[in-house]
Amino acid sequence: MSLLNRIFGKRKKEPETLSTADSIQKLRDIEDMMIKKQDFLEKKIETEVALAKKHAASNKKAALQALKRKKQLEKQLQHVDGVLSTTEYQRNALENASMNTEVLKAMGAAARTLKAAQDELNVDKVHDLMDDIAEQQQIADEIGEAISKPVGFGFETDEDDLMKELEALEQEELDKQLLDVCSVPANDLDLNKLPEAPTTQLPARKEKGLDIDDDLAEIKAWAAL
Repeated sequence: MSLLNRIFGKRKKEPETLSTADSIQKLRDIEDMMIKKQDFLEKKIETEVALAKKHAASNKKAALQALKRKKQLEKQLQHVDGVLSTTEYQRNALENASMNTEVLKAMGAAARTLKAAQDELNVDKVHDLMDDIAEQQQIADEIGEAISKPVGFGFETDEDDLMKELEALEQEELDKQLLDVCSVPANDLDLNKLPEAPTTQLPARKEKGLDIDDDLAEIKAWAAL
């Protein structure tokens, strides 16, 4: 040993630092070994108990030796149980710490990403963007409404005009029927084949100085002859 080592002492070697994943794996390996040790000791204890029962009546010395070995095995099993509990606790702590570390890393990265995204925007930009979206939506609605209208080249129908035209057609048909009845000679009339008089009262209407109600009354009187 050199003089400096004797004076200051030999510098201790720093213990090797494993990564979290390597430490967890080593603890799992120890747990597997302890579980196998447990199974072995439990089977040995069962064997010693069986021997003690076998020699209890015939060979007390052999039975006592078996019980002593059982006691020693139980102490070993107790020690193994303690080691297994400690390694399981430490492994769980490392796994939780590793998970928390990963979660914090992910949250930190997300926070930085969010901050960078928010730096690219401000309230005015957001409002301008929403105004543009609303304007484009309004334009799209107007275009859709224009497309959905039937093509009529500006022609629009008036319901009142249509009703007047319908009434004119009905009056024209009624006048035609009246003229047909008046043109039939009296000898050719078959009263049995004459149509029944309408039960509904027609509205009073005058055209070209002709009173329709008076004409209908005359026709009814003439048909009753």
